[in-house]
Amino acid sequence: QVQLVESGGGLVQAGGSLRLSCAASGRTFRSYAMAWFRQAPGKEREFAAGISWSGGTLYTDSVKGRFTISRDNAKNTVLLQMNSLKPEDTAVYSCALREREYSTVKVSPGEYTYWGQGTQVTVSS
Repeated sequence: QVQLVESGGGLVQAGGSLRLSCAASGRTFRSYAMAWFRQAPGKEREFAAGISWSGGTLYTDSVKGRFTISRDNAKNTVLLQMNSLKPEDTAVYSCALREREYSTVKVSPGEYTYWGQGTQVTVSS
């Protein structure tokens, strides 16, 4: 059974930075695509960023140039560095693992099998 645990959320002023971390256990990590999704109050869950097993990355347009996703396979960890944060980035951020080996990143939440519990990111104006 895969477990994903996020950390690093918090309250930050607009223009500030946060780094989210997702630690995976229970599965060999390096073969799977990982992604960060976010859900703001009253809105649908949306794809933010993803990284394939080979390190290829994909970002939603609204975070391009501000967010960077990376992975450390030795530590079974995925990071999301978030810079130049905006109030509209406020959401619960969750990491997810796509249970299909050697696959690409997908933007649909339904493509991901395992999810973390989420971490709150709040950006004040």
